[in-house]
Amino acid sequence: MNASRTPGIRTRLQLTALYAGGFLGPFGGGVVTSMLPEIGDGLGVDAAAAATSLTAYLLPFALVMLVSGTLGARWGRMRTVRIAYGVYLAASLACFVAPTLDLFLAARVLQGCANAFTTPLLLAALAAMTPQQTLGRALGAFGALQAAGQTTAPLIGGLAAEANWRLAFLAIAVVAAVLGAVGLPDAARAAPTGPPARLRDALRPTVLRVGAVALLGWGALGGLGFLVAFRTENVFGLDPAMRGLLLTGFGVAGIVTARPVGNLIDRIGARRTVLVGAVAGAVLVAVAGTVGSVAVVAAAWFVSGVASQFILVGVNAAVLGGDGGNRGGAVSVVQSLRFGGSALAPLALTPVYAAHPYGAFLVPALLLAVLPPLLMPRSRDSATGSR
Repeated sequence: MNASRTPGIRTRLQLTALYAGGFLGPFGGGVVTSMLPEIGDGLGVDAAAAATSLTAYLLPFALVMLVSGTLGARWGRMRTVRIAYGVYLAASLACFVAPTLDLFLAARVLQGCANAFTTPLLLAALAAMTPQQTLGRALGAFGALQAAGQTTAPLIGGLAAEANWRLAFLAIAVVAAVLGAVGLPDAARAAPTGPPARLRDALRPTVLRVGAVALLGWGALGGLGFLVAFRTENVFGLDPAMRGLLLTGFGVAGIVTARPVGNLIDRIGARRTVLVGAVAGAVLVAVAGTVGSVAVVAAAWFVSGVASQFILVGVNAAVLGGDGGNRGGAVSVVQSLRFGGSALAPLALTPVYAAHPYGAFLVPALLLAVLPPLLMPRSRDSATGSR
């Protein structure tokens, strides 16, 4: 009897590890956010210099992800994911012991590169083992854990910094070791067969169009937290703690609603779900940037977290549920463009905010309302195949 139960228990453990990998990536990127002063003190630099550790992680993460899905498809998911977790483990231990900022930043670059190989391959593995009619639900659950990682990272990092900021990286190393040891469910393991995966298959026009929507969805919606922080300080005089609490609502909403959004995708299709999120997000961004009530701003930003999941889970379902080869490479490209949007938003919109605060919100709102209906492919692009 015990022997017959073992495969089921093993598969459930591996499936749990697959979803946990979705949590680890965003968590590792954002864990330094709340402990930059302590990192600076520990490395003998100021907080501004320590803040470069965010860029050191996110920039290579986004760039390497352009090709990581394709390379992982060539090498095999299981092998690539385990190697990536091993590199992530080593890089996290290097962060834990780094005596200087230069070594710490080098370790953060390695973390970002390793994470670029886990996130898209985990999504591709999830799609490979999930029936088409329930793909949205599975991607919603994965999205909820990504939102949880992003939302809890500053809190857990801050708690670790109360004792020693380096402990956060030791904990990350332990988690990476466990996930690498557990591996992927048997149904999600894909050995390279047939012709090698090609990057050009991942750069199809339909994939790039979906990727442009992902870039817009994160740059013009999820990436506007810094503008909301500016406005709540300048207009309403909120202190840092209150601003942080208000901004956390976005991620909490994403955690709670990502899985129901996935269920909705299974019913109405990815394209329609993305368009609902884009139009609703446009309205909510405009409200958050113009209304003179802090309670309304907080509510609008919270509901924006729901709209963001409509877009982000929707674009993943569109590219993973559509036709075409090299799906791992395709979702890798889409995710790379998504994080590119978050990197571009501060560069593009901070000068606009300085010149006209309302305009910094109304411009992305207009882009959200107009471009996704034009960009999202109308063919059988969703997990359900709806048009």
